[in-house]
Amino acid sequence: MDIGKLQRLPSEDLSAITSRERRKFLRLGLTITGLYLGGTVLSLVSARRAEAAGGPVPATGQYPYNPHYTMVLREARCVDCERCKEACKTTNHVPDYGYRTTILERRRDLAEGTYETIFMPVLCNHCNRPPCVRVCPTTATWKDKKTGIVMMKPSRCIGCKTCMTACPYNARYFQEEKRAIDKCDFCWQARLSKGETTTACAAACPADVRIFGNLADPKSRVYQLLHTPDTIVWVLRPEVGALPNVFYTNA
Repeated sequence: MDIGKLQRLPSEDLSAITSRERRKFLRLGLTITGLYLGGTVLSLVSARRAEAAGGPVPATGQYPYNPHYTMVLREARCVDCERCKEACKTTNHVPDYGYRTTILERRRDLAEGTYETIFMPVLCNHCNRPPCVRVCPTTATWKDKKTGIVMMKPSRCIGCKTCMTACPYNARYFQEEKRAIDKCDFCWQARLSKGETTTACAAACPADVRIFGNLADPKSRVYQLLHTPDTIVWVLRPEVGALPNVFYTNA
């Protein structure tokens, strides 16, 4: 799905799908990943492909990093106050034309002629199989072997923008002053490497939308949110096989 089209795509909560309907599609080898246009269109993907693409949350002990940094976004709580964006810009010195995180809008039809607006925060997904890293010709972007964070080193970047094209989440921009690509690093340079335990955007959110933490720790909030029974968890664009570490939930 084109992330840029989310602003124009009516959608429904997957909780509207019954267990019987889910089992019916599972018997056919399919997993439901979306429900659109008032329920008339289902987004389906191969169950095997969905599992490989990171749809289901990995089981305990199957996380490749420790700490395995991740972010859980409780989408329904977002009110588009943009405090997260302002905190990110201030903390990471993001120029006015740039972004490390943003908020998209989409509409969900209710009754005839009425709808509700849903706000969807998006940022770099720090994928386990990052396409941006694969295509970078100068190793300016790489996945840190200890934390799993997808990093950028501006001095290596030649500004070819190949990584921008490869990113499934449109999460990178070209920073004119440095003549290099910039992106979210989960506030590694500005906060985590200095002893802080969360990102600036998560700390600034008044509605507790953004939950940041170590998915490899069963006591962490992110772990508990993603492993709560009956909680619906999804990722953006599972079909690309990037294995994102940013999860969305109805919790």
